[in-house]
Amino acid sequence: MAKESRNDRRLMRHRRVRKNLRGTSEKPRLCVFRSLNNIYVQVIDDARGVTLAAASTLDKDLKGELKGGGGNKAAAKAVGTAIAGKAMAAGVKEVAFDRGGFLYHGRVKELADGAREAGLIF
Repeated sequence: MAKESRNDRRLMRHRRVRKNLRGTSEKPRLCVFRSLNNIYVQVIDDARGVTLAAASTLDKDLKGELKGGGGNKAAAKAVGTAIAGKAMAAGVKEVAFDRGGFLYHGRVKELADGAREAGLIF
C-alpha cells in the first residue's frame, strides 16, 4: 500500500469541511487554492453553480504590481483585496470562507485578512 501524499491528506480535509459548507445566494463560498507559486480565489454560489468573482496572482492587473512573484504573503494580501473589490461589485458583502483543506496560516491567513480589510464579512 502506497503512502498517502500531502495533497491526499489535504483533499481529505477539504472533503470533510465541504460536507457542511455550502455557498448560497445570500452567503456565497470564498474558495481558496494555494499552489507553490500562486494563489487563486473564487466566490462561488453553489445553489446556482456559478462563480460570481475570481482573482489570482496571475491576473494582469495584479501581476505587474507584485514583487517577488505570486508565492508570498504580500501577493496573497493583494489577491484578498482584489477579490473583495470584485465581490462587492457583484453585490456580495458576506461570504463563507472555504480554506480548501489548507491550514489557516501564512498565505491563506493573509488572503483572508486582506479581504476583511477591504470590507468583506466572513
